[in-house]
Amino acid sequence: MQGDHPRRRTPALAAETGSRPGYHIGPHRFEAARPAPGLYIVATPIGNLGDMTIRALETLATADLVACEDTRVTRVLLDRYGLKPRLTAYHEHNAAAERPRILAALAEGKVVALVSDAGTPLVSDPGYKLVEAAAAAGHKVVPLPGASALLAALVVSALPSDTVLFAGFLPARTEARRRRIEELAPVPATLVLYESPHRLAESLADLADRLGPERPAAVARELTKAFEETVRGSLGELAGRWADKDPRGEIVIVIGPPAPAEAGPDDIDRMLRAALERLPPGKAAAEVARLLGADRKALYERALTLKAGDVP
Repeated sequence: MQGDHPRRRTPALAAETGSRPGYHIGPHRFEAARPAPGLYIVATPIGNLGDMTIRALETLATADLVACEDTRVTRVLLDRYGLKPRLTAYHEHNAAAERPRILAALAEGKVVALVSDAGTPLVSDPGYKLVEAAAAAGHKVVPLPGASALLAALVVSALPSDTVLFAGFLPARTEARRRRIEELAPVPATLVLYESPHRLAESLADLADRLGPERPAAVARELTKAFEETVRGSLGELAGRWADKDPRGEIVIVIGPPAPAEAGPDDIDRMLRAALERLPPGKAAAEVARLLGADRKALYERALTLKAGDVP
């Protein structure tokens, strides 16, 4: 059956055939199937080490090389599952020097895995230029989905997830941070931000000031860990909650989209015409209705009129 787990081998049996690559889950050992040569983008847990996929374990068990941000952090995860691949550090300070070596390994037909300290690589972590270079050289690049703080926070925020903008970390300096928030203010999407604990209070205060204290939001902290918490409320309420606190751990801020602006007839026609260039009337009306919070049926009738050319 598709998705079946590889054949289980007990520790005693593993000792007899220990030359075969594999991994441990608890007291049990499993043989690992080696994937095709290429660069594998492997998601790792954001806290709970149990959040590993079987594909990720098999790939790390059989990889010729694992590129990671910090070998000490990655080694903790590998030791949990009895994995002993060859590690190489790949981070923003040595990427230019290490990238050619990794590309050379790929050119030799090796299996190379890229991991970050936590979560999915390339999401506020190094790796983009390596993927870009590997793809340009014609090497196979394969995603191994898994843990992501961005998605974990979004799905527990109780905020709209149909249109989302991930904006990474806000600038550390006050004026630059406030300018960035003002740029994000009109974006018609749920915003997802990462923030460090010691800047949470300042950032929430600036977000409430620039986006409006009533805008709905959520702060997710220590996701998947023992002291995980998600606090929902308005930006004003959240700013007040953390004004005098010193939280710990990884933090994600999720902010609901701005309230729909009042649109006049000309604005509605303009939006419908633009949508009709891409979509049939029904879907065009649904898209504009979602953006404006307006009645879809009325917009559908107007879209049919515009489509028929009965108005200038």
